[in-house]
Amino acid sequence: MIVTANPLATDAGAAALARGGSAVDAMVAAQFVLNLVEPQSSGIGGGAFMLHWDAKARQLTTFDGRETAPLAASPDLFLQPDGAAMPFDAAVVGGRSVGTPGTLALMELAHRLHGRLPWADLIIPAAGLAEKGIEISPRLAVAIADSAAKISAYPATRAYFLGADGAPREAGSLLRNQEFGATLRQIAAEGSAPLYRGRIGDALVETVRNAPVNPGMLRREDLAGYRAVLRDPVCRPYRAVEVCGMGPPSAGGVAVLQILGLLEHFDMAGLGPSVDGMQALIEASKLAFADRNLYLADSDFVRVPLQGLLDPGYLTVRAQQIRLDASMDKAAAGNPPWRSIQPLAPDEAEKLPGTSQIVVVDADGNALSMTTTIESNFGSGLMVAGFLLNNELTDFSFTPQENGRPVANRVEGGKRPRSSMAPTMVFNKAGQPSLILGSPGGSQIIGYVAQALVGMLDWSISPQQAVAAGHVLSRNGPAELEAHTDAAALEASLTARGQKVQVKALNSGLHAIAISGGRLTSGVDPRREGTAMGE
Repeated sequence: MIVTANPLATDAGAAALARGGSAVDAMVAAQFVLNLVEPQSSGIGGGAFMLHWDAKARQLTTFDGRETAPLAASPDLFLQPDGAAMPFDAAVVGGRSVGTPGTLALMELAHRLHGRLPWADLIIPAAGLAEKGIEISPRLAVAIADSAAKISAYPATRAYFLGADGAPREAGSLLRNQEFGATLRQIAAEGSAPLYRGRIGDALVETVRNAPVNPGMLRREDLAGYRAVLRDPVCRPYRAVEVCGMGPPSAGGVAVLQILGLLEHFDMAGLGPSVDGMQALIEASKLAFADRNLYLADSDFVRVPLQGLLDPGYLTVRAQQIRLDASMDKAAAGNPPWRSIQPLAPDEAEKLPGTSQIVVVDADGNALSMTTTIESNFGSGLMVAGFLLNNELTDFSFTPQENGRPVANRVEGGKRPRSSMAPTMVFNKAGQPSLILGSPGGSQIIGYVAQALVGMLDWSISPQQAVAAGHVLSRNGPAELEAHTDAAALEASLTARGQKVQVKALNSGLHAIAISGGRLTSGVDPRREGTAMGE
């Protein structure tokens, strides 16, 4: 079974599985098609995190394809001449925000380790689609219209997404991308080399460094030196299962595990999806976000107290702050065991989402969850060789220090910016995967994934019910309730408990697969255009 955010991508992945391909083969085929049909969200100009379960070896590995800051970047990358941080919207566009892309390197490494079908065979179908043309989906059409001002600033991007009169291309109209087709055929023949050490990379560097807005400092050396990294997962027991996620430089896995570790002190099954259950979820989320904002960053550059943040004794002490009848306004970060001896300052900036989610299980039981992104919708707005470039560097803290204390997530050359992406797997008592899930959504990803896990593990709802449920979350601020859902009906009750409440659109893209008794059950987020296909 495979679940992706677009029917054409799901079809491509399912076709690979039908030919005897592995879960990784299906992911590769689907991601290249997503780059074409959902270009505003992910692609080879961006980065990704992936959990992979090797059924034969009984081994879970995480793949870090996060973008890196140029080696020439310094902590003042997003500071203005007067020392003030740039406005976020001003920093997103142009070359300054572009990090060294990692998605293609991740796919190539994963395929080398776990692929079965020939690399080229997984790419040529996407190349054919690009050359033949695809119909613009309703979701892409809305995204183009919403970002028309951003898109129009750059000739290549404008020519592709807007008409000659500057009007956004409409749903149902044909979108051909001959340039991307040629790029894919080069990658099919030569692997990642054209991007990291060849012609495509040269064009990418030139586009970034000569951007008409915010020219960047990416160099050929940054591309040539990029590597996708294999990392250990972060795992923790919850009730009768074990939950595993992505560790730093993503904060998503740690924060989700902290939320579950805090909720373990409450009878969530008995509370159910009531106001009490949601109050516990909100308060646990505040505590997890307080720790995330202070401690989580790229562990290759900063000492992250992972053991301490997930320590049972530490979470027991933290859980005592949670009350079901009253809200803490804002949680303070804790003092976990094994924390850094260097005092740190928090990074509480909220980022804009533009991401996608793939989950796959193949015939041999290999499984993966990959969250893939170019950051904001349409990334930096820059386009080269038929694909968009990320604005991932805006995931760093714009302010490198506060009150003389360094921010863990400050910009440093070669560093990977903190992420909230949270691809997740749940393992049963036999040590086999039972749930695979993840979501786009910026820093709200953590809340989306945590709530879906509680829904399936504590409230015994189906994957489809869990991903479709109205969202309730907090990022150590207001309680955020999804408008036009049952969640919005909790506003008065949560307000009475002292919560500051925002009722708003919460556009997740949760995808899930549950495995039980040899049967696969999908969850496809109705907020997007995703589909599932299995056999």
